[in-house]
Amino acid sequence: MEAVEGSKKHETKRKRNEEDNDVPSKKRKISQSLTTNKKTKVVVPTVKDIIEDRITQIALKYWSPSSQSDLLPFDPSIIDDLYTTEIFGDSYQISRVMMLELSLYLERYLWPNFSEEASDEYVLSIIVMVNEKFRENVSAWDSFISSPDLFNVFMQKVYSLYDRISVERKMHYILFLTNCFNSLSVDIVRNSVLKIVSMRLWCNISEGRRESMLKNRPRWKSTWGKIIRREKRNAKKNIDPYENEKEFIPSLISDYFNILQSISPDSVDESSVNYCLRFVEFAIDLLCSPPSRPFFKVLLEDKHVYVLSVRSNLYNIQKAGSKYRQMCDILKFYMDFEIDDYIGEALNDSDIEKLYHEKMLNAQKIAFKKFGDVLSDFSFVNIASIDSREGIEEHLTKVDHDTLHSFALHLNIVNEDDTFSRSELTDIIVNYLERRRFQIDMINMDALYPDENILWDKSIVPLDNFTGESCLALPKLNLQFLTFHDYFLRNYDLFRLEAAYEIKHDIEDVLKRMQPLQLSNGKTIFDGWARLGVPIDTMRVTYIGEPSVGYLLPHAVSAHVDITLPNRSDVKDEWDALRRHDVLFLITVRPEKHHTPDPKGFFPREYGIQYIRGCEVVEVLDEEGNKVNDPSPEYQPKRIGNRRTLKVQLDPAQYQQDGLIQHEDVSHSFHLIMKRRAKENNFKAILGTIKDLMNSNLKVPTWLKDVFLGYGNPDICQNVHVSRVVNYTDSFLDKDHLIECIPNIQIPENVAPPYTIEETEEGTLTARKSTSIHQKKNIKGNTVRFTPVQISAIRQSMNQGLTLVVGPPGTGKTDVAVQVISNWYHNFPQQKTLIVTHSNQALNQIFEKIMHLNIDERHLLRMGHGQQQLETEKDFSKYGRVNYMLSIRMELLQKIKLLAESIGMDESVAYTCESAMNFFTFHVKGKWQEFLETMKNGEKSPEFVMDNFPFMDYFEEDPFYGDTFEENMEIASTSFKELENLYDQISDCQVFELLKSSHDRGNYLLTKQAKIIAMTCTHAALKRKDFVELGFKFDNILMEEAAQILEIETFIPMLLQEDPEANLKRIVLIGDHNQLPPVVKNMAFQKYAHLDQSLFTRFVRLGVPTIDLDMQGRCRESLANLFNWRYPNLGNLPHTENEEFKIANPAFLHEYQVINVENYKGQGEFTPSPYFYQNLGEAEYLVYMYMFMRLVGYPAKSITILSTYNGQKNLIRDIVNKKCKNDPRFGYPSKITTVDRYQGQQNDYILLSLVRTKTVGHVRDIRRLVVAMSRARLGLYVFCRQNLFNNCYELTNTFSIFKKIPSKLMLVENETYPTQRKIDDQVEGFPVENIAHMKEILAQRLG
Repeated sequence: MEAVEGSKKHETKRKRNEEDNDVPSKKRKISQSLTTNKKTKVVVPTVKDIIEDRITQIALKYWSPSSQSDLLPFDPSIIDDLYTTEIFGDSYQISRVMMLELSLYLERYLWPNFSEEASDEYVLSIIVMVNEKFRENVSAWDSFISSPDLFNVFMQKVYSLYDRISVERKMHYILFLTNCFNSLSVDIVRNSVLKIVSMRLWCNISEGRRESMLKNRPRWKSTWGKIIRREKRNAKKNIDPYENEKEFIPSLISDYFNILQSISPDSVDESSVNYCLRFVEFAIDLLCSPPSRPFFKVLLEDKHVYVLSVRSNLYNIQKAGSKYRQMCDILKFYMDFEIDDYIGEALNDSDIEKLYHEKMLNAQKIAFKKFGDVLSDFSFVNIASIDSREGIEEHLTKVDHDTLHSFALHLNIVNEDDTFSRSELTDIIVNYLERRRFQIDMINMDALYPDENILWDKSIVPLDNFTGESCLALPKLNLQFLTFHDYFLRNYDLFRLEAAYEIKHDIEDVLKRMQPLQLSNGKTIFDGWARLGVPIDTMRVTYIGEPSVGYLLPHAVSAHVDITLPNRSDVKDEWDALRRHDVLFLITVRPEKHHTPDPKGFFPREYGIQYIRGCEVVEVLDEEGNKVNDPSPEYQPKRIGNRRTLKVQLDPAQYQQDGLIQHEDVSHSFHLIMKRRAKENNFKAILGTIKDLMNSNLKVPTWLKDVFLGYGNPDICQNVHVSRVVNYTDSFLDKDHLIECIPNIQIPENVAPPYTIEETEEGTLTARKSTSIHQKKNIKGNTVRFTPVQISAIRQSMNQGLTLVVGPPGTGKTDVAVQVISNWYHNFPQQKTLIVTHSNQALNQIFEKIMHLNIDERHLLRMGHGQQQLETEKDFSKYGRVNYMLSIRMELLQKIKLLAESIGMDESVAYTCESAMNFFTFHVKGKWQEFLETMKNGEKSPEFVMDNFPFMDYFEEDPFYGDTFEENMEIASTSFKELENLYDQISDCQVFELLKSSHDRGNYLLTKQAKIIAMTCTHAALKRKDFVELGFKFDNILMEEAAQILEIETFIPMLLQEDPEANLKRIVLIGDHNQLPPVVKNMAFQKYAHLDQSLFTRFVRLGVPTIDLDMQGRCRESLANLFNWRYPNLGNLPHTENEEFKIANPAFLHEYQVINVENYKGQGEFTPSPYFYQNLGEAEYLVYMYMFMRLVGYPAKSITILSTYNGQKNLIRDIVNKKCKNDPRFGYPSKITTVDRYQGQQNDYILLSLVRTKTVGHVRDIRRLVVAMSRARLGLYVFCRQNLFNNCYELTNTFSIFKKIPSKLMLVENETYPTQRKIDDQVEGFPVENIAHMKEILAQRLG
């Protein structure tokens, strides 16, 4: 899922209310409603507004690092004043909080001056600023980490604050707690907040429930005993140091009920609603987290939070309670989650059934013994008749209130002093006793494709302008998961909704282009056209399969869709290129006859969308019924005419639901069929894969399970089994290299590489020379002189378990990956290795390097369509490798023929692989045994070996060059191993004689012969089912770009075999969590649900040990300083001192520089459409500079132009196309793209536009800044509004370096490319004053 920076999908929309125009700018307050219900006008402050703003003026006096004068001493009244006038004026003012956060209020004033005497306003100010940092997605806890004791004081004041603040403040308060529990990876936070969800909570539950929870749970019982003893000791001393731990959460619940009950249908208080939403979100997050769930869940059950929430007015208010109902549904789901909270293990279906029947049996026994006179029927009835609400209520209606309360009391679900009404007691008992549907059954009944109800439901698929101010009814990807089912389910829901978000935009785009109209007779026609949409001529359902045993849904539903393609050949080719399993969408549209835009902007109403259904391609047939899709290598069909019949599979679940629609047959109503671009259309296969995994008995290696879910000691997943003897092949270039990387190694004199290293149990390391049966001549080996840390990564990768390698920019991640794979291949020749990356480009880079190593070509396989982009004439696809094996079969048989002739045998032994194998077994081996016997009994001279070696005539050159008998015997043995290797290859080829179809041969090659298989994570997710059905197995997996891959797309490749627990031995993840994360288009899924979290980053946050590569070799040292502050101990490789890096950039005084760009034609940034940011001044200046560089002599291929926003990228492309593309003096640069798109790539010279002039924008994300600063090798020139970026706290480390250089572009006269000037040479430069000046300089150059 590719991010599109700067498009309307990707920039958080800041909503502000502009106050009266007569308010002076110094006191202007731009407020914002906290909820998303109010439509507020957006007012973005200019730089001038920010400078003149009251907050800025106060900051300059008291805490701003930009102050030109001495700062005034701390004044607590300033905090009270800002709290009253700026944070909470008449209402919460988000724009003022943003201004405070940007001014470094928390880092420079609030926290440095915090003490035990801090006021409530002080504490709340810190709370609000922390929340704002979370909303802005910037680091929130950095300021606190160095003061853990003071942080504990702060948290104690937080816990004691709650009862003294208003409902509106409580909303921010509960949000702060939620943020704390979502930050358990931070030690000081975890140590503080986990205390309030400890077992001491059970001091507040009924004794009966507590006893039932402690029964048969000795560990909990022991802990509770210690708590009771400590309580007694404290009672004697009349102290209670654990009051907060016991009473805090119960008091929150009590207050939640009070606020919830205050909401009436006639008067809905917005603050109260928002608080209730935030409280339920808080409760859900605690239930989803393994450390907080066990004891908190029991408290929620004891307080009947779910039951009373559902009975509330808010839950039953149609509009205002919509999101609240969804949140309560999620709360219920996680309260009933299928896990044993005592041992932390998932419950299977039989476990759940057993527990339920035990609970019902206990209820029936109680009813019989205690209430036999009124509940006798309930006691003896079959459980199946009382496992639903209706069945239970039927029996409870016969019971009076007091008996009902007594029954609930005996069930241990209420307290003696509870005062519930009769209906409340009924709901409590029903909630306790009714059977829960299995979660997997509910998932299996869901349609995989989104329909019209999901696509435009704002509560399910949030709009583009999510700002992070409100909670959403979405699951979150947190640090820990309850079970694998929980993990898959959260990813399934989020991935499905992210796909729906993208599909919605595609449908809207196609319908806008197609322009549907409804005629007077009710027929729908289209007045426009679109490449991706074609009107449907006819459609018919052709097959409905009977449900499989045990299932309710049809086994399959097939249909034929007839369409007529446009006459444009390119469009026809695109539709004929549909492949099996491609997803299409069927759309029914009935627009109003007099089409007018919907006043509320509701797209389905405006365009008359009635139904949207997904389907999957099976075949595409032309007018004569010929199949035109998925051509095989042997057959390329002709395509007859423009009419096509699409054979498709419909979703059985959706088809069954459509059968309930009484007034219309949905499957015969469709008017339009839409396809999507192939790269964006893989969601259905991935969702199907996730669903298959949820339905399977998942097995993962035991060493991976706990750390994957976030439990236990993260060290246990590493070095599960240490490889004591390892052949490092060509990892070390020479003896000095070996000693440099492993100083304590013992190595004999005169031992040259390659080396095998042996490690004893005591840790002693010894090196010896390696021998390998795979050694070949004329093979390009490793030439990289790996650093000690790189060697450490390579060595650890040889051990079984998980290895994480953090690779900052330019540190040779790919070289390390290639060497690891090579070492696996030579040390474990029987094992298979899987290589997975995010992009085809990265995968091909690795694969091309592997091709040149000492690895047999027949063991390499590149899966997926990206193999066509490999820079080689060889075909490494399945079919290409099949053809290769057939060709080398002929070569090998020719060698067998020569061998047979050399020993006097007939050439017929080389007719087939089978005859060749027999020849080897009965003749070649026999002659070798005879030779060995002769040598054993004959004279011990080197000539005797030469004279009796039976295969001398086969070898073109005399292989014997030894001076002793032993040396020539070693040579003879090596020569025979070559023959054995020849027959190993013949054995591999024999199967290709027996298998006749390309399909079977390809599958054999994948499952048996290939040792190194490369694919993208997307291909792995798409084909997982096929791999498992083929019985595919692998032992090792290496993932590059691991920090750029979605959680689920990282995990699925590890599960491409039926039993990973038995087979998977090594996992190596290589990436950089300090660079950009996986791309997620919807801001809500990215910022709120954390869908952009990678598994690599989560492992790092969990504390899994990493190997951090520490030497970069990409760029000059001066350029590395712009980003190396993000990486402790990152140094520079020796080759960065080479001449190339010492030469100055011709015509430029500096090798890096920020070029300040003021308003151009009276304007800075602008948005021609929402969130589509452009800056004409920066674009023009940047293009002029590119043209200047070309005239100086810089090669176009050495220059890349980057922007942080898509809108600017498009603007720059337009200008370059107009001014440069067709002019041979300039031409087109290597690339014009966005920073996000350019991650993982580099060039000599980078011209970067930061675009924004009003707010910093998303380059404030340090990960994006690191990527932007690390793409250049020799020169980086940044065009921006410098004073804006200088004042951003997150960018300080980089822009403080830029500030040391003038902000006007400095040129050197009369210099051309290349130059001999060194970067340290003192020369005079002259400044370029502005864009107009740059244009004049360019004009002079052009003459």
